[in-house]
Amino acid sequence: MSLSLADFGDQILVSPGREGAESLADQAYFAIRELIVTLELAPSSVISEAALMERLSMGRTPIREAMRTLAHEHLIDVYPRRGAFVAGIDTRDLRALSEIRALLEPEAARYAAERSTESDRAQTNALLAELTHLSGKPNHRNLIQLDQRIHHHIYASAHNDFLAQMCERQYMHALRIWFLALDRVENLAEAVLEHQALLEAIRDGDANRAAKEMSAHINGFEASLRKVI
Repeated sequence: MSLSLADFGDQILVSPGREGAESLADQAYFAIRELIVTLELAPSSVISEAALMERLSMGRTPIREAMRTLAHEHLIDVYPRRGAFVAGIDTRDLRALSEIRALLEPEAARYAAERSTESDRAQTNALLAELTHLSGKPNHRNLIQLDQRIHHHIYASAHNDFLAQMCERQYMHALRIWFLALDRVENLAEAVLEHQALLEAIRDGDANRAAKEMSAHINGFEASLRKVI
């Protein structure tokens, strides 16, 4: 079975806590990134500036600003005299992505455990409550949104913008590979539920346990994808 963005409904990807303060370029960036990561814009396909302007009901300037940012993040490839293309996906990149995530994200989890504010902890508890109430067979759309919100929350709770941006970038590349294999991934709910122990460690301020749980999660993510790609 092949899955597309339509199978998940609107707004699969979530922006990391910038709602209400986004410029038009920000809005264009998140919208185009969503189309790329969810494979609605197919890997290696030509990107039409005019088509994006019509699709997103935006002018040329924010679209171009967004595309420059996405090119910097290697989600778009730009070739002189040929135009812009959605970056291809090479599943062999999974190992390299997992290696860099295994360096960065445990530290983000460690800092989140050490630096969480009262507001951060309230959000951690809210996410834990969502995990607790997962039952039956939740649809993939809700699971993927929850997975993203958990990761974004952890990055933000580390209170290091540079680290958060780096984590976010690598997470998006890994998510593209996840979407590529989504119709073959089993036990998606179980993978998302793995975050419970991680969030509990962050809530409890246990930095070492938080880092350990994040490492285990990233290794498990890679292992589950390797079974199907």
